[in-house]
Amino acid sequence: MRNSDPDTSRAGLGITLALHALALLGLLSYAPARKVLLEAAPIMVELLAPPKTDVRPPQPPTDLPKPRPVARHAPLPPVPAPVLAVPADAPSAAATPPAPPAPPVAATQPVPAAEPAPVTPPVFNADYLLNPAPAYPALSRRLGEQGRVVLRVLVSAGGGADEVQVRTSSGHPRLDQAARDTVQRWKFVPARRGAETVPAWVLIPISFRLES
Repeated sequence: MRNSDPDTSRAGLGITLALHALALLGLLSYAPARKVLLEAAPIMVELLAPPKTDVRPPQPPTDLPKPRPVARHAPLPPVPAPVLAVPADAPSAAATPPAPPAPPVAATQPVPAAEPAPVTPPVFNADYLLNPAPAYPALSRRLGEQGRVVLRVLVSAGGGADEVQVRTSSGHPRLDQAARDTVQRWKFVPARRGAETVPAWVLIPISFRLES
């Protein structure tokens, strides 16, 4: 048995379909035949599906930068109000009068030291002391020696001459010595500081002059 050629079969099928289509078209063009056909065969309506679109699954959103975490500070604990502890037996502030201000303290000034009482110098020329004048040495008188001597005498608190010094010489030792020997035996009114007698120095001038 010989196999039919595929191309020849397809050509024959195409011709057959074309002939049927022409016959159908001819029947449809004829009005009575078209009516009969339409009433005998139901009308087939084919719903056309919308064209397929390339539906892709939604892309996940791009990772946005994560916001920085906001540091939340813990709320500070409430500060308790200071409580002033007052003893139960303490008087209230309203009942206690304010203390009077202390009087100003006067500035203490240093007490000046008492000045010592002035010293009254010794006295040697009072008449009641009866102090004799120095004797003129005989040799000095013959030689014509004369002059003035000043003695420095330390008078004791008892009124005696404790020390006799030649302050200014007369220029003649015999005259100076005669003056010292005489004053050494004198009596004095001692120096005084207030009511107290004190030792002190006194200057005594003695002059030697020859009478013409």
